[in-house]
Amino acid sequence: MKLILSMFVAAVLLSDVEAGRSLVFPEETANSFVELFPAKELSLNAFTLCLRFATELKGKREVILFAYRTRDFDELNVWREKDGRLSLYLSGPGALFEVPELGPLANHVCLTWESLTGRTTMYVNGRSSASQIFQRGHRVRPGGKIILGQDPDNFLGDFQAEQSFVGEIFGVNMWDYVLPSVAIQLLSTGEDFSDANVLDWATVTLMPTGSAVEYK
Repeated sequence: MKLILSMFVAAVLLSDVEAGRSLVFPEETANSFVELFPAKELSLNAFTLCLRFATELKGKREVILFAYRTRDFDELNVWREKDGRLSLYLSGPGALFEVPELGPLANHVCLTWESLTGRTTMYVNGRSSASQIFQRGHRVRPGGKIILGQDPDNFLGDFQAEQSFVGEIFGVNMWDYVLPSVAIQLLSTGEDFSDANVLDWATVTLMPTGSAVEYK
């Protein structure tokens, strides 16, 4: 853990590079999304996924926050559920977390998961949930597509407007290992590090479709 943290701090900040890069989803639609192209295939037995976003969507409405879909499965999805809980799905039933209500200003949400123990933890603005044991022995499979803004019920299609994301996404970073909690707490304060080895918001290629707009 000390090595991971030292690498994390030594990577030092790309906040000047990343500052201002964001994706805006201005309206509820069934055809607007952004595809992300990772630095490596998502063949994962552990990960940390961090999102920074703001949305004014309220009420009993599902909101898709992150979707990774292979041809046959919703391989890795993150949702805000109708009742306000945050959830992670890995090719099947989900792990759901009670969290404080997310206000309309920017929120920082991270998830960590490892296959060996199944330990899964949700972080909201640097504070962690109680861990759950979820999908022990599972592996996230490669060959899919990562999209923001929509939940694909088949391979990059069959979207539902009432599940779409409306708002602004300020950052998506992903590692193929579990970050220590102190590193996630640093990230929540606005520190952006350069060692995200699956998705690095500073460098990842984004392909907007429909009304989604990238700002730099």
